[in-house]
Amino acid sequence: MKGTTYILYSKSVNRYYIGATQEGIQKRLESHNEGKYGGKSYTSMATDWEVYLAIECDDYSHAIRLERKIKSMKSRVYIENLKKYKELIEKIKKETKGT
Repeated sequence: MKGTTYILYSKSVNRYYIGATQEGIQKRLESHNEGKYGGKSYTSMATDWEVYLAIECDDYSHAIRLERKIKSMKSRVYIENLKKYKELIEKIKKETKGT
């Protein structure tokens, strides 16, 4: 089954959230905005999350590796550069493909 690594952005808290899913990205977005992951989850701090970037992967395990790689960068600039420079997405996908 295919997977997607996604980055959400909330204007109200000016933050990004990075995740991975096997289900449709719209369904996952609705779940985050409706607080379905509980009051202590990171995304519960806002209800205006929007999809900033979605990266399709061959399978869910690749999506998880990609999510972890992006999170490990701990950089807002890196996240913003992923959207600006499509070649950066291809590079990081190759790096995480067979890990």
